[in-house]
Formats: sequence, structure tokens, C-alpha cells
Amino acid sequence: MTAADSSPFDFAAYLEATRLRVEVALDGSLGPERPESLREAMRYSLLAGGKRLRPILCLAACELAGGDSALAMPTAVALEMVHTMSLIHDDLPAMDNDDLRRGRPTNHKVYGEANAILAGDALLTRAFEMVALRSPGVEAERLLAVVGELSLASGAPGLVGGQVVDLECEAKSVDLDTLEYIHLHKTGALLRACVLTGALIAGASEDLLAALRTYARGIGLAFQIIDDILDVTASSEVLGKTAGKDLTADKTTYPKLLGLEESRQRADALVVEAKAALAPWHGSAAPLLALADYITSRDR
Repeated sequence: MTAADSSPFDFAAYLEATRLRVEVALDGSLGPERPESLREAMRYSLLAGGKRLRPILCLAACELAGGDSALAMPTAVALEMVHTMSLIHDDLPAMDNDDLRRGRPTNHKVYGEANAILAGDALLTRAFEMVALRSPGVEAERLLAVVGELSLASGAPGLVGGQVVDLECEAKSVDLDTLEYIHLHKTGALLRACVLTGALIAGASEDLLAALRTYARGIGLAFQIIDDILDVTASSEVLGKTAGKDLTADKTTYPKLLGLEESRQRADALVVEAKAALAPWHGSAAPLLALADYITSRDR
């Protein structure tokens, strides 16, 4: 879709076409290499399917900023690698101790805990390789900014820090501010990096970057609220992961603090705020606007 296209935006077609592009790029990112056992463990989780929302957000943001999304594909792959690493590590016995992910046994159940840890580590470092060494045609200064955003999102200021606080708060009384801190870091930081890195590759203006930060904060919190709701209302078969884990682990969630109805209302309000931030770019922002709506309408 182009900014000049006045026909109704077919989000389902866009989502599927972009997802398939991402799947091809993910498959090509882990070619024949040694040790084979490590490659297999990396591919097992990276190619296990999923919505691929994070790379799609990156590509859509690049397009919104007037860039060629093909130039952002290595970064989009990198973002999915970081996300996959976080899932592998979250599922470990020392973390969430889960046996099911995306409808299949978790990585450590198939390859053992040690290999699962190493596969996650390898995906994290490969992510930075994708940006720094496999992004032809992108200016070095822009790639440096992308590396900075990816570092902040994946480290202590982002998902690692959020995970630590999440673990520290298990079986404890947690207020809404602390819960939002956890999710803005554990989930929201990487979603923020997705939209910012795509825009940075395209050379986005400061105004657009500021708007995308607001957009990302809204969809990041909304995404987690819906996750919390689905953990209570959906089955393991639908989710592709173990339902009710938050309740079993005695974690504080949005439904636990606010109830299901108010949680849903909060998610809807956050999406409205996120979409409002992109109002000046409304015509060109159709994919990002539709993605915001999709986050609150999904069933898994």
C-alpha cells in the first residue's frame, strides 16, 4: 500500500503477505553452520510460527517514514530473534517453568536446559549481527541508532530489567504503577524498539519518532493487558501455551487488580491514545493503525 492509495486498506491481506515475507527472511537467517545441534535448537524456536507482530511493526514503521521496508528486513528479523530469545529463557525452569510454547514443547523440553540457554544467547547475539553486518544499503549512522535502540530494549533498561522485577514480585502485593513498570519494560520496550528502528532506518523526522514513542507505549501496555485477559479466559489449545500460568504463579495481573471489564476498557483506551498519536499521518499509517486494533481483538 502507498500513501496515495485511496482504496480501503485490506489489513488481513497486508498481515498475511508481510508475515510470509518475514518467515522467508527468518528461515534464511540461520543457514548451514556448526554446531548443528545449536542451529537446530535456534531454528526450533525461531521458526515455530507465531503472529510475527514485532517484525511487522518494524516494517510498517519503515514504510510510514517513507522508507523501503526491504532495507529494514534484517532489523525486523533481529527483533524477532530477541523476542524468541526472551521466550526461550522465560520458559526455563528457573523462570516461568513452562512446558508449552506456540503449541509445541518448549525449547528446554526438547534440547535440554543448557542448550536452550545457549540457543537464546546465540539468537540474541545473532540479532546484533543482523543489524550490524547483514543490512546492506542502510547508512552506518542509522544502523548505529538501531543498535542503540535494540540494546536498550533487550538489556537491563528493557526486557531483562522487566523480567527481574516480574520475578521479584511473584506472590507479592503489587500496585498498578509497579505492574505497568514491569510490562513497559518486559513487553513494551521491545515493541517500542520495533517501531523506532523501522522509522530510524527510513530517516524519520523527530516529530514522527516522538509520535511513534507514544504509539508504542499505548500498544505495549494494551498488548500485555490482553495477554493477561487471555490467560484467564482462553484455553491452552487456543493460546498455544499453558493457560492460567499467572494464577498458578500468583502473579499480579491487570484482571487481578482491575477486573476483566475494567482491564478491557483500559486496553481499548490505550489503543485510542496510540492511534491518536499517528493522526497527522493517518493515510500512510493504515497498517500501524490496524495493528493497534488487532492487538485488542486477538484471541491468542
